[in-house]
Amino acid sequence: MTDASPLSGASTAPTVPRHLQIMICAGEISGDLYGAALVRQLRAQLPDASVSFFGIGGDRMREEGVELLAHASQTGVIGFWEVLKRFRFFSKLLKKLAALLVDRKPDLLLTIDYPGMNLRLAKKAKSLGIRAVHYVCPQVWAWHRDRIPKIAADVDQLICLFPFEPKLFDGFGLDVRFVGHPLVDQIAAFRAALHPPLPWGNGHKIALFAGSRRNEVTRLLPDILAGAKMAEERLGPCSFLLPVPTEERADDVRSLLARLPQRPKHVEVLVGHSRQVLEEAEAAVVKSGTSTLEAALLDCPFVIVYRVSFSTYAIMKHLLTGVRFIGLVNIVPDKPICKELIQYALTPKAVCDELVALVDDADYRNRQKTGLAEVRSLLGNAGATERAAATIAAALKKYP
Repeated sequence: MTDASPLSGASTAPTVPRHLQIMICAGEISGDLYGAALVRQLRAQLPDASVSFFGIGGDRMREEGVELLAHASQTGVIGFWEVLKRFRFFSKLLKKLAALLVDRKPDLLLTIDYPGMNLRLAKKAKSLGIRAVHYVCPQVWAWHRDRIPKIAADVDQLICLFPFEPKLFDGFGLDVRFVGHPLVDQIAAFRAALHPPLPWGNGHKIALFAGSRRNEVTRLLPDILAGAKMAEERLGPCSFLLPVPTEERADDVRSLLARLPQRPKHVEVLVGHSRQVLEEAEAAVVKSGTSTLEAALLDCPFVIVYRVSFSTYAIMKHLLTGVRFIGLVNIVPDKPICKELIQYALTPKAVCDELVALVDDADYRNRQKTGLAEVRSLLGNAGATERAAATIAAALKKYP
């Protein structure tokens, strides 16, 4: 069964008068945010049950009382080669989690994104008679679609964030729900709060996002900064803010900045405040990923950049089939909203040309902003996490 309605599943919360154990696994920081919100909503929608959570997550899930067996900072790697280098770590972790499914016999396995490991874990859970729900559809529209039957066999329910995803699973007998994107609620909550002033300098306000991982920063930032310097020479005074998620990454960026001769006059590194920076910036350079959707929701015009290792890129070119875009902001409407500068196309001049057009060309800027409005309309209504939790809670009632 598939359900493409963004309002489905938001019915009266079921009553489950017993103690429940849920194994929840989120291998990346974005999944940690989604997982923490789901934990809060599940507790709210299961008021008659005592619910305990254990598994993989980050600081937000820990704050919600999840017993962490591994931290998302240990598991959040990107690229085929990078994963292979840590094969032994991931193999041991998967065996440990599989053993806990046997020993603890949780009432539900809730996996969040991170399909490489999570879908293997879901298959093990199903073999043990444990219901498996996967949140965030794997990107089967990008990678080989022959994975679809296997996903349908390995999970009991799939909760999707994008409206085009449920139809991909038609005919496979899988319970698929589109609930909308949780970023819609997160951005609404951000906009409702008060925020301290940011250290913008004089001139045009431009945001630079080079990624959250060290290897991303190393590969992307030199060309981004050189392009920003060129844009400054053409636009006049500019102020660049460069948000990063942690102090460790801030140290990496500052160290790199000190060694780069080609950089703009005013570049400030910030820990956090990424959404505020996007909301206040005139334009941005954004690494491909969830941040592109954040920029769209905050109506900030931007250019997408991305680069991986040579070996990873060669594998990606072989595996990516029938995909025209890499940025979610272009994939969701299936048309080019923002320019993509990928791998060898990422050059300082290309970054400069896009920033100048986004800031100085009113027609170009307005066309992109019209496209960003279309993307926002496709991400679903507010209440995505509540709807996702409602479908999970209903499953727990149906399969006690």
